[in-house]
Order: sequence, then structure tokens, then C-alpha cells
Amino acid sequence: MLLPPDPAMRELLDRFQSIVKTDPEILHLYSFDGLRIPHKPAAVVFPEKPEQIGTVLKIANKYKIPITTRGAGSTLTGGATPIKGGWVIDTKKLNRIEIDKELRIATVGCGAIVANIQDEAKSHGLFYPPDPSSYQHCTIGGNIACNAGGLRCVKYGVTRDYILSLKGYLASGEFVEWAKPVRKFATGYNIRDLWIGSEGTLGVVTEASLKLIPHPETRKTLLCGFDNEARALTSVLDLLSTGVTPSILEFVDKLSVKGAQKTVGGSFFDELEDPAVVLLEVDGDVAQVERQLQIARDWAEKYSDAFTVAANEIEAEHLWTVRRKCSGAMYALGDTKLNEDIVVPLSKMPVLLETIDTLREQSRVPIAVFGHAGDGNLHVNIMYNHQDTDMTENAKGALDSLMKKVVELNGAISGEHGIGLAKSHYIGLQFNAQTLQLMQSIKQVFDPNNILNPGKIFEAYSPWDHLKIEHKFPWDKAK
Repeated sequence: MLLPPDPAMRELLDRFQSIVKTDPEILHLYSFDGLRIPHKPAAVVFPEKPEQIGTVLKIANKYKIPITTRGAGSTLTGGATPIKGGWVIDTKKLNRIEIDKELRIATVGCGAIVANIQDEAKSHGLFYPPDPSSYQHCTIGGNIACNAGGLRCVKYGVTRDYILSLKGYLASGEFVEWAKPVRKFATGYNIRDLWIGSEGTLGVVTEASLKLIPHPETRKTLLCGFDNEARALTSVLDLLSTGVTPSILEFVDKLSVKGAQKTVGGSFFDELEDPAVVLLEVDGDVAQVERQLQIARDWAEKYSDAFTVAANEIEAEHLWTVRRKCSGAMYALGDTKLNEDIVVPLSKMPVLLETIDTLREQSRVPIAVFGHAGDGNLHVNIMYNHQDTDMTENAKGALDSLMKKVVELNGAISGEHGIGLAKSHYIGLQFNAQTLQLMQSIKQVFDPNNILNPGKIFEAYSPWDHLKIEHKFPWDKAK
């Protein structure tokens, strides 16, 4: 076999030929993630042991080869897109899961699938709550990289709330461990939390210790329909003031419900022509759930125009279709999506909705909204046809205005997806120059040669200027 002239690739193949792939088909598949904007790498590495990642990083750092770490590629922001080329490290084979039932700790490899962690924990009567919508496919390493949230955030919090310790490698290939798998750790700087949400720009996580809690005994699901979207969001604030802590509290606007109903071929509320909905669940022990459900029913009778309570798991799954189908249904409105996971203070959600109504009228592009009403994290989907120049410009203008309004409302431009490429254009709105400079200085300390996920977060990228490719991911097929 003839070795390539590139000295970095020669050294990589000399050490790891059996786990390095350069086939055109594989390079194509690893050139994009959920954002679907391709940038081809030179090689993909499939490590089978954590220490192999350390060695790959040493070689890459020596030759200043860009490294993009990837789990399932389910990120929607381009965080796993190798925009600078270089090598992609696929972590899926590092998928070990060990449960310590007495300590209530899961020790997991970075490539472990979140659903598998949840299932293994449940088999021991334990619970790992974070659950992004792609939980059946996404990896814990990817969740750590963007501090993923999911539907249960309103009660249980996000990924960071369950990370006890991390192991991994610096850009230099040196092994590090941040904190220990204990309930308290106040020893030195908290680098663990600095790595969580850093999107693979400060190091490569290979192992995590996760805090587990007892699994809820039961749950109840309730779906409420509203003729008025603003009233739906305002009423959510009243529900939370009753003392009920839903495990899930989701808002779906009229446009999203309409798409979901068209997808399933039926109406969720026959008596309501064009509803917005609030989907909520309560969980816990039987007595606690019955008490909270009664409060939720009283709230629904007072505020909603129609509601239904699932009698069993089959009915609950039917109610859930309104939330699960709305994302895929967006593509009936346009062939390209600007998917924004913005966050505003709870009291500002109705103001945000008013802003979006105005943007729809001004831009003349479809904008659908759904998401986590319990914590102010709403997914705003600006749809357009990429080949339509005017529509594309209108969509971009709507996004510009949306992001400015979010910051004006003291919100965040991303709540759980991260910045990656898709939101890097707006990072300067969120932070002042001094803050950004300090963040980049931290990056320089951890990664002086800028090999770890370069081009993300700090370098402005305009996704609307790039043609997205057609590709069906496993999580798309599940919708």
C-alpha cells in the first residue's frame, strides 16, 4: 500500500490504519451533521479505546490538523461539521455504561446513546432525566458538548445538573480528569463546568460520571387546546404559580399544530378549528401525581378552551404526537429551516410571541413556534425556499430582528443547541467585546494551535448563504 505524501496522514495511518477511513463515501457522510451544510474532512477516525484519542490528538497537534469530535451528528447548529477540513473523530464505539445502584452513579463512555443510559438506569430503578428530542440516537458526549436540555428541563434541569466528573484529553493529547464521581467537590477551579457546553473547543470528553435519581413511580399526561396563543403562554405562568411542578410543559403554536394534524391525518380537538396547545405531564409517586393532576385539571378548566387527560400510556402516546410531529411538518412550509432555540424570561414569552407575529407579517415567511414553555426556551422555526432569493433575504432579516429582540428581552440566543456555525453570526449580540476576548483567551490556553473544532462559536458564519443537502437521518425517520 502506498502511503500518502502528507506527513500527518502518514503518521496517523502508521499508528492507526485499521481505525482510519478515507473512503469518499465515508468522508461525505461525515462532512455534515444535522445542519446539513457539508465541509469534507480528510479522514475519519473510529477509536475503540479512549487512549487512542489522546494519541490522535498528539499527532494532530504536532502538525496543526483540525479535529472535529462527533457523536451521532444530531446537532442542528453545525457543531460537528468539519468546516476547516482535517480529521473527524467518531466516538460511538466508546459506549460503555456501568451503573452503581448504591451510589446512584452511571459511569459512561462519551459514545453511549442517551436512551441506552436511561434504559440501563431504569433497569436498576433509577432515572437519568435529560432527554433531548433525539435521545434515541444522540450520544452523551454530544449532550455534554452543548449542555443539552430536552423536554424535562422544567422540573429536572439540563445535562450540567447531572455531571459529577469528566475524563478526557487536551488538544496536546494529555489526559485530564475534572472533579471526581462524588456528590460534593470544592477542590480547585471548576474546569468540569467550563468543558460542559464548550462544544468540543477546549478538549475531548471520553468518559463521564452521571448523577442518577430514583425513577418516578407514575406519570399523567394532559393536552390543552387554546383559541388564543398569547393566552396559552400567559396561562402557563399561572399554572406554575399554583405550586405544580410539571415534569414536561410544552407549547405548540397554531401553525405547528396545523402541520402536525395534517401529518397524522386528524384533529387533536374536534371542537377547536385552529388551536394552539399546551402539553403537560406530572410525575412522581401515585399520591403526588393525583394531587398535581387535579390542580392541573382545575387550571385547564379555567384557562383552556378544551382539554383531555390520557387514561393510559397508549392515549398518552397519541397526545404526544402533536409535539413529536410538529418539527418534521415544518418542511411543508419551505425546504430550508432556520431553527432557533432562543430563551427569554418566562414573563416575556407573550412579548416574544407578539414580536414573532409582527415578523411574520413584515417578512412574509412562515414562522412556527414550539418548545419548552416551562423554562422560556422556545424553538422558533423560520422556513423559506433556498432558491428563492427574496424569500431567503426576508428569512435572514426576520432572524436578525428576532435575535436582537431576544437579547433586548434579557434572553439567550441558544438554550440547548449551542452556537456552532448556525448562531455564530449573532454571538456579538449576546456578549460584549471584553467578554468575547476573555472566552477566546481561555480557548488559547487550552488549545494554543486552535485544532479543536476550529471555526465554531467565534467566527461569524452565515448558514443562509450555503445550500443544504438532502439527507434523511435516523431521527428524521422517527418523526
